[in-house]
Amino acid sequence: MKKAVSRIYVGLILLFLYAPIFVLIVFSFNESKSRSHFTNFTVKWYRELFQNELIMTSLWNTVKVAVLTSIIATVLGAFAAIGMNAMKKRGRSLMMNLTYMPVINPEIVTGIAMMLLFVFICTLVQWVFGIRLELGMWSVLIAHVTFCVPYVVLNVLPKLRQMDNNLYEAAMDLGCTPLQAFLKVVIPEIMPGITAGFLMSFTFSLDDFIITYFTNGSTFQTLPVTIYSMTRKKVNPQINALSALLFVVVLLLLVLMNVKQARDGKKNGRDGR
Repeated sequence: MKKAVSRIYVGLILLFLYAPIFVLIVFSFNESKSRSHFTNFTVKWYRELFQNELIMTSLWNTVKVAVLTSIIATVLGAFAAIGMNAMKKRGRSLMMNLTYMPVINPEIVTGIAMMLLFVFICTLVQWVFGIRLELGMWSVLIAHVTFCVPYVVLNVLPKLRQMDNNLYEAAMDLGCTPLQAFLKVVIPEIMPGITAGFLMSFTFSLDDFIITYFTNGSTFQTLPVTIYSMTRKKVNPQINALSALLFVVVLLLLVLMNVKQARDGKKNGRDGR
């Protein structure tokens, strides 16, 4: 009886979470623009989606910013975590508190603060150098890197604490230079944390709206901002098609990651035997 109740409860939770997504996917194939009545099956909204220059440009901008953000944030966050791990306990605690601040800080506060900072920089550059600088991709990229770096640090730092420091010293004793020991010993040990930080940075950057809305300016738009501007009037069925495609892509990536982890686990198990 308890098992049946628990299964029903879990099923209801999953239904509550995924039913809206499945409804969205179904209505992305609806011939009419109705959001409550399904008429005939069609894929015209998908065709029109790929012909929509605004959405395609915004999608490209979003992917471009997300890739650059994840790469830059991963490099900065990994080195920051290595530096924090080498600090004394008191200094490391202080740096950890500073690292948590962007994570727990409301996004709207971060967005407004970054906007004011960038406006000040633009004004200063124009006053000193006479160059008219406007908010755009550069401001969005800096803002995204700023709030993504802490997530990389929080993923890499536990891996550094789990690592045996004697491995690095042993590599040095066996003839490795400090750089070789770092690349061949430290990096492989913390690679799971680096990968997790990279994926989290990519996901948060791809999905961010509030901070991007305040820092993108008038000449640069990402996909969340474009969707918001389109839905202020009326929900376009192309948005349903785009959301369905994004869900399928994310689902495929999740399945591939789980398959890879399962294969790596079996391989490590065989190697351990």
